[in-house]
Amino acid sequence: MPIQKDLKKLVRARMQKTGEAYTAARLQLLNKHQQPVQPDYASLASMSDATISKRTGRTWAEWVRVLDARNASEKPHRVIAEYVSSLGTPDWWSQTVTVGYERIRGLRDRGQRRGGSYEASKSRTFAVPVETLFEAMHNARIRKRWLPVKLDVRSVTAPKRMRITWDDATQVQVGFYPKGAAKSSIAVQHEKLPDRASIDVIKAKWTEYFDRLEKVLS
Repeated sequence: MPIQKDLKKLVRARMQKTGEAYTAARLQLLNKHQQPVQPDYASLASMSDATISKRTGRTWAEWVRVLDARNASEKPHRVIAEYVSSLGTPDWWSQTVTVGYERIRGLRDRGQRRGGSYEASKSRTFAVPVETLFEAMHNARIRKRWLPVKLDVRSVTAPKRMRITWDDATQVQVGFYPKGAAKSSIAVQHEKLPDRASIDVIKAKWTEYFDRLEKVLS
């Protein structure tokens, strides 16, 4: 094959120049011309290039180049997010870029925070106004019918969000979002989980809780 013939010519030329054996000369040429394989940044970040590019104007490879140039891997999460935001990225997407970059650079695992703890997210849309959905979580009497857990409500902003401490000292951020006049969604972020295995466990629990909530609201 022509490619093999060209390689043999290059190998023989190197042998004459360096005095190396054929195998050694060939290996050196292959190492020299081998192109580095770029990691699959999208898989590491858990979001496609198409999505991140559409929302932020840059692919993951471009974000890695931009942030590496600032030595971002040596900086805290907050500092990275502030820099990403300063480039014109919307706040929510600034966090997405920062978390994705930290995963790419091995600073956190999927579902893990920089401090080492893990978190799980779950959401569902219900056919009720957001005020009704908020009340089902905020009203202790109603909440007990679908969420049989001892908890401490730390802060409330009606009808938008709640911050809760679970009975095992884990923390839950709860957001409520209108989806028109007759629909709304609830999104929970369960934080300070001890390990990655806990993510699947707590997601299954929230699926069960939301199933119960569906019956309460119907």
